[in-house]
Amino acid sequence: MDFPLKKGAEIELEIESLAFGAKGLARLNGLVVFVERALPGQRLRVLITKKKRDYAEARPLEVLRESPDYVPPRCSHFADCGGCLVQNLRYEVQLAAKQRQVEEVLVHLGGFAQPPVAAVLGSPQQFFYRNKMEFSFARQRWLTREEVDSAQNISERNFALGLHARNCFDKTLDIAACFLLSELSNHILAAVRAFTKGHPLPPYTTRDHTGFWRFLVIREGKRTQEVMVNIVTADAPEGKKAVAELSAALQQQFPAISTIVHNINRSKAQIAFGEEEIVLHGTGYLREQIGACTFHISANSFFQTNTLGAEQLYSVARDFAALTGTETVYDLYCGAGTIAIFISKLAKQVVGFEIVPEAIRDAAVNCGLNQTDNCRFVQGDLKDELARVPLLVQRWGRPDVVIVDPPRAGMHPRVLQKMLELAPQRIVYVSCNPATFARDVRFLCGAEYQLEKVQPVDMFPHTSHCEMVGLLTRK
Repeated sequence: MDFPLKKGAEIELEIESLAFGAKGLARLNGLVVFVERALPGQRLRVLITKKKRDYAEARPLEVLRESPDYVPPRCSHFADCGGCLVQNLRYEVQLAAKQRQVEEVLVHLGGFAQPPVAAVLGSPQQFFYRNKMEFSFARQRWLTREEVDSAQNISERNFALGLHARNCFDKTLDIAACFLLSELSNHILAAVRAFTKGHPLPPYTTRDHTGFWRFLVIREGKRTQEVMVNIVTADAPEGKKAVAELSAALQQQFPAISTIVHNINRSKAQIAFGEEEIVLHGTGYLREQIGACTFHISANSFFQTNTLGAEQLYSVARDFAALTGTETVYDLYCGAGTIAIFISKLAKQVVGFEIVPEAIRDAAVNCGLNQTDNCRFVQGDLKDELARVPLLVQRWGRPDVVIVDPPRAGMHPRVLQKMLELAPQRIVYVSCNPATFARDVRFLCGAEYQLEKVQPVDMFPHTSHCEMVGLLTRK
């Protein structure tokens, strides 16, 4: 087939591999075509939806030959939910695809000819692996294609409690059951739906910023079996009474719930955080264990969402740090001190830096829980805290090892520059974004460091996401 490819054309393609974002990658006359909802090994008839100079995008119309690695998806919402994009692909193949993607980004963005990438460590659990799920309320339910075509349930579209529809971050799919958190969470979800659907206070909507119910957040201690229910709402005259009634109903129906909190978000920002928090049942927090360490998790705390996967991730970071008990470690972007405390018994001292005050308070609590006395935490913006390296070194000593676990955007350029001034012997870089990892490591290796090894860790089976840990040593 040799003709100019145009938007709207229907063609046949062979899917070669998975690209970032879990899209299938095919080639036509040297042009890369990204196909949504496609698996390696499939032959498809597709519709071209976008045509650019260097690539095209398409959606499948018909599967002409199925992938040998196809597996039936477990979830009935798979075709419409934006969560598990490759639940229909054999897990071993998912891992191989993630390893290849990490290698490719280090080649193309990092400039490494042969990046030292190990085989991906798979998640100990492929389902029910998350310790937190965030469900959204919506005043208008997203209808699936089948419902629209068959005119089913169209009259019942004025309420939803669930997850984002695929490729639609402003649309909510009503979820009957999700296989990521736990079976108990599905029962809690159903009970909250039954209470709030048809309630006089309607769901919140961003169209005019009216309404009440905003989010249901369920957190679980996979090791401790503790359960937190966090109900996030807007403000309303009868709102606190309504949530208290819901809390009482949940306590009666689910004795396993350890704590229930009500967060009131009065802002227009559609986030599951509140300016005011009311503890309705229990302590207002839960505890979880990673390895031998116990951690305090409040409703608004960040915590790795795959507990068993986090044990693997932190163990890799600890092994890469190669501590002997004499080292000073700086933990940048330390959050609630989870990595710092996890490695603390192997170091002389650990100094954590974090911008979020609540995380620093949780870090102090976590030190108490674990009887850790060699961790210190500094609250502030890293690019400011690291601005005067000589004063830091005078106060804490020069770090032998620096551990970094930045957000998806990676490290600020000024922080990268100050890392060179700190001049640690080893840098352990924990990342949730291979692209920004490659960018930052390229900068560091262009100066005084070399990339020794990279260990990808799959924390999110059936999705396109992959965590990784890199070890850089001073030349």
